[in-house]
Amino acid sequence: MMELWNADFSQARGKALIGQSVITLGNFDGLHKGHRLLIQDAVESAKNQGLPAVIVTFDPHPVKILSPLRHHGLLMTLSQKLCIFDELGVFGVWLIPFSRYFSELAPGDFLDGLHSALNPAELHVGQNFRFGLNRVGDLSCLQTWGNAAGRPVYSHAFKAPDGGVLSSSRVRQALLDGDVGLASSLLGAPFRLTGVVVEGERRGRQIGFPTANLAWEQELLPASGVYVTMARCHTHLANPTSGLTNIGVKPTFKGKSLTVETHLPGIDLNLYGARLELDFLTRVRGEEKFDGAESLRARIAEDMAFLRREYSFFDSPCSTGSFGSIKKICGLV
Repeated sequence: MMELWNADFSQARGKALIGQSVITLGNFDGLHKGHRLLIQDAVESAKNQGLPAVIVTFDPHPVKILSPLRHHGLLMTLSQKLCIFDELGVFGVWLIPFSRYFSELAPGDFLDGLHSALNPAELHVGQNFRFGLNRVGDLSCLQTWGNAAGRPVYSHAFKAPDGGVLSSSRVRQALLDGDVGLASSLLGAPFRLTGVVVEGERRGRQIGFPTANLAWEQELLPASGVYVTMARCHTHLANPTSGLTNIGVKPTFKGKSLTVETHLPGIDLNLYGARLELDFLTRVRGEEKFDGAESLRARIAEDMAFLRREYSFFDSPCSTGSFGSIKKICGLV
């Protein structure tokens, strides 16, 4: 079980949270492929030294405090992030409550507090990591401190599979463009929405395509449209199950509220109150306004026919083996 220290920096800096450890610093919004490789390298180094691997991160995200007008939505929930840290073999996470007061610490004060709380054997950061008052703390600052303290500082460059920029901002823009394939490639895993199934207007059932209406937890949604998704519901579905997910306001029915609704072919279950996870694989089309229910039904039938033709896994709930083929489609393996 991964340790979690939700300790204020001013309270923790004068006492040790743990003995010597290998530290990774960052915000890790979305935990894209570069973040994961950075953490994996730190975990491997810690294992080779017989030390725990510890992540130091911040909540809320600094941009929410320092530049709220620039905040365009985080890519994942804190719970998602912590679960992935655990899966990557991290021993513990120091989740520092971020505040304006904390942001005004001089870089040296932050590093001294980090040293007293965690006694880092070495530090791992992305090349563009910034910290301290006015973000003046950078890689050079870390390396100067590390040389003086005898603590190696390792920097990691993030590069996308296509050779372009690998950043949370690029992932976010890909989702806003509806390009979930690119987002998956940058993330190293499909973009995932999570939440509880709630009652909707039952329009899908009325036209022959019942849907699960998701009360999503994430701050950011992909662009409106219809997507191929993989659904997981640990209480109701034995395996990941393929389906069609619509994001939008349902203009055919003069809707005004944004919804996320998923049709799972061949599945007739009462999912109300169940937790659902949706992995976004590809976009079928943008959201459209149809003349009426019949036109919409016909178009959904076309979408279903296309998916059955193009995706061999679509006709039945997925097994572990077939999910591997989906990862290939997304360019993840």
